[in-house]
Amino acid sequence: MCGIIGFSGVRKVPASLIMEGLKRLEYRGYDSAGIAWQVHSKIRIRKCAGKVDKLWEALPANLELRSGIAHTRWATHGAPTDTNAHPHTDSPQRIAVVHNGVIDNYRALKRMLESNGHRFTTETDTEVLAHLIAEQLNGSIEEAICRALREVEGTYGIAVIHAGEPDKIVAARRGSPLIVGIGEEGSFIASDAVAMVGRAERIVHLEDGDIAVISGKDHEIRRASGGIATISDWSRLDIPPTVADKAGYPHYMLKEIMEQPEALEDCFRGRVQREFGTARLGGLNMMPRDFLEIDRVRLLGCGTSYMASCVGARMISDLARIETTAEYAPEHRHSNPIVRKSALFFAVSQSGETTDTIMALREVMRKGGKVLGIVNRVASTIARETGAGIYVHAGFEYAVASTKTMLNTMMGLFLFGLLVGRMRDLSLARGRELIDAVSELPDKIRQILAMRDEFRSVAEHFSGSENFYFLGRGYSYPVAMEGALKLKEIAYVHAEGYSAAEMKHGPIALIDETFASVFVIPRDSVYERTLTNLQEIRARKGPVLTITTGETDDLESLSDRILVLPQTDEILLPFLTTVAVQLFAYEFAAQRGCPIDQPKNLAKSVTVE
Repeated sequence: MCGIIGFSGVRKVPASLIMEGLKRLEYRGYDSAGIAWQVHSKIRIRKCAGKVDKLWEALPANLELRSGIAHTRWATHGAPTDTNAHPHTDSPQRIAVVHNGVIDNYRALKRMLESNGHRFTTETDTEVLAHLIAEQLNGSIEEAICRALREVEGTYGIAVIHAGEPDKIVAARRGSPLIVGIGEEGSFIASDAVAMVGRAERIVHLEDGDIAVISGKDHEIRRASGGIATISDWSRLDIPPTVADKAGYPHYMLKEIMEQPEALEDCFRGRVQREFGTARLGGLNMMPRDFLEIDRVRLLGCGTSYMASCVGARMISDLARIETTAEYAPEHRHSNPIVRKSALFFAVSQSGETTDTIMALREVMRKGGKVLGIVNRVASTIARETGAGIYVHAGFEYAVASTKTMLNTMMGLFLFGLLVGRMRDLSLARGRELIDAVSELPDKIRQILAMRDEFRSVAEHFSGSENFYFLGRGYSYPVAMEGALKLKEIAYVHAEGYSAAEMKHGPIALIDETFASVFVIPRDSVYERTLTNLQEIRARKGPVLTITTGETDDLESLSDRILVLPQTDEILLPFLTTVAVQLFAYEFAAQRGCPIDQPKNLAKSVTVE
């Protein structure tokens, strides 16, 4: 949940080359930041709590360097302070380390090192790595790192420099992503390819157990499986240079909300076959008979990926008549899961690097289960380890709070349900009807986005509220959970998502004139039942925002404000109501002046357990 960038060049370059890459990684962690570089066989370090801009201001004017490593942190061990910021060093400052991940046995290692005379100055687990490598130093730095890592339990993505070996950077990975890149100016190490955009031309992803050594344009990647990475392991870096451009919007989150119509089209374009009323998903690598043998589907995810999975589970159950459930990935992993030959699992993750989800899929695969990936990053760990699945084509997502990835993940799961449903009981007519409705979704989302002034007015009306329930039934229940999650993430208010039916079994006790409720109540098969739940809230004088479709006559007296969305097929309503709760959360947070793209305590990609 932190960002790493390292650079070794063929000549001196301005420090801005590294700092610009670090700035692009700030969405992965922004508690503190630091950089280490070499001057005359000595290591120099600057680090501080706070954002990357603060570090930039602390650097010497016109600083140039041949090599360096930098880090932006999301704290796990130790508070976000100047001292705890990375890079960390051994006591003589001959070795500097930046690290993503968690060293599980760092306390035992620290006691051992202290008994050998090492003295520690921080609260972090990472400092142990610097001292442990120094303890093993007897020859080259890469040999010392290999020996040190044999004693480490846990996860890591590290980049290391040694004062005695100028311009050399050594990187190693276990469970935390690292990428090597090559460009005209030299070689890079980074935890995310976005840090190298415009600089590196070709990249290679490290696998667990790999060691990479770079120096200028020289590079060597030693595979854990034996041997050296070859030219066939490398691919072009094809992220556009405009990836970090807000395109005139005040926040990345709003930009990405507004991109959703086009992103959704990118997800289903070429994948629907109206003639046959079905979908085509070639990346699944499954034969038609394989789908007929499935009798249950498990969707494993965390956060917004879990919410998308909850919607997807209902879709697959309805379309394919297969028992489908969404489960929190870490809970599933530690539940001693039952894995049957007839079950199909999906690992669902925007980044494809979510550690909890990766560990869950590995547990299923260890038991012989079949796991497919649903990701937005083609070369991610989940994509590589599953080898098959659905790429959701949402484009790069920079804001911490996921928006367009949720919609496209739901679409990927819908297309899977349509594909399998048409192999089973779903009629050709119904398949065509759904495909026609899907093709209309982007324009209907554009209609919702055109209502932004209305959403802003509603957010202003509720901006003084500190407590919210988000309530819905059927397909609207997981959308309500997602709405509550978004409001918590970016506006820092207490919000809970419930089934509207469950609300009266306890949560209603909190309702009064100050406790607001957002009802997701489109005109669907459970509308009348949800309306009864709304009346129960109103009877207790609770303020209500209603998000609905169609006529509003029976809602006027029960609602403080109403947002009316376009109508669509019931199974597709979440694509519209999700955009609505996203936009409400955004406008609410904007009213309160919150740091929407970088909410406190959160990071985009959760790569620690």
